[in-house]
Amino acid sequence: MPTTERTVRLIGLPVLLAVLGSTLLAGCGRQAPPPAAAVIEAPTEPATSSSRDFGSYVLYFNAILTDSLTPEVARSYNIVRSPNRALVNISILKKAEGTTDVPVAGTVTAQAVNLNGQFKDLSLREVREGEAIYYIGDVAVTGDETLLITVDATPANETTPLSVRFQRQFVAD
Repeated sequence: MPTTERTVRLIGLPVLLAVLGSTLLAGCGRQAPPPAAAVIEAPTEPATSSSRDFGSYVLYFNAILTDSLTPEVARSYNIVRSPNRALVNISILKKAEGTTDVPVAGTVTAQAVNLNGQFKDLSLREVREGEAIYYIGDVAVTGDETLLITVDATPANETTPLSVRFQRQFVAD
């Protein structure tokens, strides 16, 4: 059996391809992104989920195509309406006994990656409306694309981030 065939049988084709890809990219001065399989296998919230309870806090999250916003809403938040852009919306609420939960500010970051392991440019900005505080950002989507969105939100005066990963499928026109 030739050496190459024996190597493929011993370590497996996906591992061999990942090593070869990393080696080739290292020679180009670029760092290889994590293998798509590692991203896909990471635990995510159920597809219908839009919040996660962290004890003292609840983290709300969602992502929708921006063309579903009314022109007035999009204009007021400086968002481009498009079937090829998704709006990510995150909010942190502190639980308060005997009353409704209280919105809190914090440091919120998000990262989006598609199922091919391609990272998407996504940055969030804080929006305040009366008592409401939330974080929004938009990200490009192409065709029929599923995004895995990882959010780290650290409420003000806390040190431990509230982390969640959720998945949304978009069908752009």
